[in-house]
Amino acid sequence: MHHPIKGPFDGRPLIFSLAVAAILLAAANLRGGIVVVGPLVEDIKQGLGLNASVFSMLTTLPLICFGVISAIVPALTRRVTPPILVLGALLVIALGAGLRVVPVLFVILCGTLALGCGIALLNVLIPGLVKGYFPRQTGIMTGLYSVTLSFGAGLGTYLAIPMRDAFADWRAPMLLWALLPLICLLPWLYLLRVHVHTYQPKRTGVPLWKNPLAWAITGYMGLQSTCFYSLATWLPLMLFDAGLDDHYAGTLTSLINLFAIPANLLTPIVAARMRDQRLLVLAIAALAITSLTGLLLAPALAPLLWVGLIGISGGAALSLVLTLFALRSENTTQAMSLSAMAQSVGYLIAATGPFVIGALYDLNKSWLIPLLLLLLLQLAQGALGVVAGRPGTLTSWGEGKT
Repeated sequence: MHHPIKGPFDGRPLIFSLAVAAILLAAANLRGGIVVVGPLVEDIKQGLGLNASVFSMLTTLPLICFGVISAIVPALTRRVTPPILVLGALLVIALGAGLRVVPVLFVILCGTLALGCGIALLNVLIPGLVKGYFPRQTGIMTGLYSVTLSFGAGLGTYLAIPMRDAFADWRAPMLLWALLPLICLLPWLYLLRVHVHTYQPKRTGVPLWKNPLAWAITGYMGLQSTCFYSLATWLPLMLFDAGLDDHYAGTLTSLINLFAIPANLLTPIVAARMRDQRLLVLAIAALAITSLTGLLLAPALAPLLWVGLIGISGGAALSLVLTLFALRSENTTQAMSLSAMAQSVGYLIAATGPFVIGALYDLNKSWLIPLLLLLLLQLAQGALGVVAGRPGTLTSWGEGKT
């Protein structure tokens, strides 16, 4: 759906640039603080005396927060302006990441909950802000947002082992993610002074929970997140078990996010120009299935290739579903409500991923069954994507016009 309407910053290049920077700096905090634990899995498990199932809570708890908090964001935006909510979210992320360096499991879990709550707020707010602030540039802004999100995740994974070694402490890379949000606050403080009227706090006009298109997008969101967080948590150990050293396994896992960047940027631009996105869905599914099959059959044979395919398919899937929030909705309120539903239910689905994969591995110390499960989920994700990729909007589907 094309947007001929003017954006609130059109004709104001300085404020426009500041708003772009504000969105991207907020997005840089959305993954790093969570995925940083992946390469540090052995250090944290030994340091705190955890097994794989308990360790997976460090990834699972934020996802549960994403699911619970996402559902209440639309109601919050009717009472508090989005820039103030973004500021609050960044402060909560800093607090949560700071608590995770205290070497007491209970405090770390409290910090993990706070981190998850802050990120959940931004997860829902940013797609709505992109549609409201940049109605003419939805594709490119979604692409840049996705790139920054992946870059932050890649930085979190890549710096984990070098920072641990430099400071001889696994908590050092964790602390980085408490400091970054405080720097990213600055442009939002200025945006508070800029009057922007973008929100229409009206009803969406469509009962989303009864809408098959909304459910297809929600399912696609949930399954792509399940695969991403499962692999972000366990891929370093998978590669380590295949005979790679921990530095190389950690570096390869961080490359997922590097490979995701071109897919993040190009997918929304391509998707926004297509009326029907089903071909894109099938191409993404084919790459993901190839990568997981490679990890299953010959993980040490071409690990860079498997990681590259995981990155490209995962980056494209995330960018596609974020773009669908805008393409399948008819106004900002509808986009934010769809974003809230898809992320609420989707992340509750995803929250089971790292835990189930860890538990299956604990049972027989093999990656065979976990990888077969991830392959099955990719097939289900592709099927839901075929439904979500069909032309139409929430309103037209709600009227029975498919």
